[in-house]
Amino acid sequence: MGEFRKQAGRWFGAAAMALCVMAPSAAQAQDAPRSAALSETRIERLHAYLRQATDAHGYLGAVSLVMRDGRIVDWQAYGSRDLARREPIRRDDIFRIYSMTKTVTSVAVMMLVEEGRLSLEDPLSRYLPGFDAPQLMTGGTADAPVLRPASKPITLHALLTHTAGFPAGLKGDEEANKRMERLDPHGSHNLREFAERMSHVALAADPDTRFGYDGASIELMARVVEVVSKQPFDRFLQQRIFAPLKMTDTGFSVPVAQRQRIVDLTTMSDNGTLVLADTLSARHPGEPLNAYPSGAGGLYATAGDYARFAQMLLNGGTLDGVQLLSRKSVELMMRNHLTMLDPPVTQFSDAEGFGIGGYVVIDAARRGQLGSNGQYGWSGAASTYYTIDPQEKLVAILLLQHLPRDGVKDLPHVSRLFYNLVYQSLP
Repeated sequence: MGEFRKQAGRWFGAAAMALCVMAPSAAQAQDAPRSAALSETRIERLHAYLRQATDAHGYLGAVSLVMRDGRIVDWQAYGSRDLARREPIRRDDIFRIYSMTKTVTSVAVMMLVEEGRLSLEDPLSRYLPGFDAPQLMTGGTADAPVLRPASKPITLHALLTHTAGFPAGLKGDEEANKRMERLDPHGSHNLREFAERMSHVALAADPDTRFGYDGASIELMARVVEVVSKQPFDRFLQQRIFAPLKMTDTGFSVPVAQRQRIVDLTTMSDNGTLVLADTLSARHPGEPLNAYPSGAGGLYATAGDYARFAQMLLNGGTLDGVQLLSRKSVELMMRNHLTMLDPPVTQFSDAEGFGIGGYVVIDAARRGQLGSNGQYGWSGAASTYYTIDPQEKLVAILLLQHLPRDGVKDLPHVSRLFYNLVYQSLP
């Protein structure tokens, strides 16, 4: 791989080489686009914006990648990978993608659905012990809770769509959150232990009555994948998704020999300067983000790898002759599943519903940014973003490594402008 990194104008890394079949040419991907898929002059607005966003007063660095009609039409790197700003970032550098992992986990689940090994409407208790009689906390305190039986079982569908009712930091969840924190499910050593601890957590709402975004639901789905497939979750992803898609730089840890490619993870200090975040993976890049393979947020990846995954979904479940899902399964993933709610939207936007693994735009005009109805995607905690737009046959990815903080003057959010600048470049 070192040879590729030394040769200007060539694809960076094995993942990028695999993408070559969908790209116009190495030179066109490296430089400004020469394709009718984007306006060459208008995409320069995006380049100028990201150069400014990663200057000496901004983010360390960023990698952006845009695909249209199955081809890479723009792939750029900006700024630095290290806090000292000495090492230029490269297009094949490695990022902690956190919650963008959830879409990968959702694909793993849908693969098992297609094989007839589980159903979305199955109760969680069919696969994991301790969930046959979920309790709902209706009042009291963490020390003296008032409980009643939940109105219905927790289904796999409820977990995937964040409607299971687990404490999710919403108003009214405070005491239920305290009880869950005492059980410390995220301190578990493996997914089996995580599920066992979660089986003692009281719900904050009845299943299917609200959207409450949480990581615990998807960790439980990762455990279901282990139980049904009889494989460790990380091995299932490697054998069934990453290897077939040639996602060679994606995993729950990074080989020691490749760790120099990991971008530093920053946050804003109290005095307004960028510092390394206080996390294990910031202090020891490449180490697992959790003690267990986190289906909710544990993956490292490159822009090139995730582009292959996203293009597979845009293609209806196939890429380069490899089929992971059927077209109908992908269509189901990209539909709004919150129709049982009124309004059928997430806690984050009154213009977005939620599918399986990501948001679904249901009112592009109300959303107030350029895009399309039916657009699908998600983001990660450290400022990573992707979207898939079936109407425009578009994939857009932006990867940075910064954990935002409340209560300080932090760096401005970039996703809304990023997407506007991508969409304004479409002919």
